[in-house]
Amino acid sequence: MNWLYVVLGAMVGAPLRYLTDRMVRSKTGSALPWGTFTVNVAGSLVLGLLAGAAAAGVAGSGTQLLLGTGLCGALTTYSTFSYETLRLAGSGALGYAAANVLVSTAAGLGAAYAGAALAGAVWP
Repeated sequence: MNWLYVVLGAMVGAPLRYLTDRMVRSKTGSALPWGTFTVNVAGSLVLGLLAGAAAAGVAGSGTQLLLGTGLCGALTTYSTFSYETLRLAGSGALGYAAANVLVSTAAGLGAAYAGAALAGAVWP
């Protein structure tokens, strides 16, 4: 039965990732992969919030599987982040590639921390 939670979450996360990436790309037109950045930071925020809720005892294992493993697992993408960074570096945009790594990592960690802190404030 646990696999069903993961499948249901992924059924929402994967199309959400695709649609978000397309929308952001159409708005930015930048060399940087802002669509991937957006979904990864949003997923980090949700996962931080979920981790904080689980630590407070408000999110059970079903919720963690649905939102954490399913939704966030399908929404976020380390492989695309890696590929896009290598593509930037391979095209000679080493500064953009380095900025992508540094800014994405810092923003993702910051979003996860913010989500956990928000959960701690809501469910002390």
